[in-house]
Amino acid sequence: MSKPLRVHALVTGASRGIGRAIALHLAARGCRVAVHYAHQRAAANDTLAALPGQGHATFAADAADPGELKRLWQEVVHAFGRIDLLVNNAGVYSDHPPLETTSDRWEAEWERTLAVNLLAPARLAHLAARHMAAAELRDEDFGRGRIVNISSRGAFRGEPHSPAYGASKAGLNSLSQSLAKALARNSIFVFCLAPGWVETEMAARYLEGPRGTEILSEHPLGRVARAEEIARTAVFCALDAPAAMTGSIIDVNGASYLRT
Repeated sequence: MSKPLRVHALVTGASRGIGRAIALHLAARGCRVAVHYAHQRAAANDTLAALPGQGHATFAADAADPGELKRLWQEVVHAFGRIDLLVNNAGVYSDHPPLETTSDRWEAEWERTLAVNLLAPARLAHLAARHMAAAELRDEDFGRGRIVNISSRGAFRGEPHSPAYGASKAGLNSLSQSLAKALARNSIFVFCLAPGWVETEMAARYLEGPRGTEILSEHPLGRVARAEEIARTAVFCALDAPAAMTGSIIDVNGASYLRT
């Protein structure tokens, strides 16, 4: 669907992997993209240089720090004038199986994982919702704004090696649906993607490690998803999905886990 407005987008965790692919596809559709990164400045600059079009910029912030997130939002709004689209992609994953993890490390992993994977999207979504609700409705199909959250199949199947990750993504799913209900009357639409394993730098050490054969055996396609496939789905939700799809949680896992 062709949009008569230029969408201004903030994509978190956009220096590499799925976030980078989403930023590239959004820019190719004419969006102006704010590329967020935490520490990978060189990678973020590489992403910025690869984006077609003009007006894009990079912004650094620690997603686990509420003050940094508020500063990030203010800086992007100041630079871009407005934000029409928020893509909450930044996330962390680490192994902490319950019977092999010390109490101190268990606490640390839960605090870090929930801070980045759930509280950060909640904080940015709240800022986005209030910002978008005050915006003029310039396009009835697009609405006043959109939020796309990147979750995981782990929210449904469980994550025995990383329980905090599964719990954080289950929370993100619930957050997405709660926001969709709360914001629909204001023409703000919320979507959630639930990928499985994806070919990214972050996943490589698992896919190429001792668990690689086990992981691959779960996938009927004979491979895990590609970042491009997740990005294309995210951009559909961001720009083309009908308003009636708000609140959807979309599986993009190659039939590796089927919900009923």
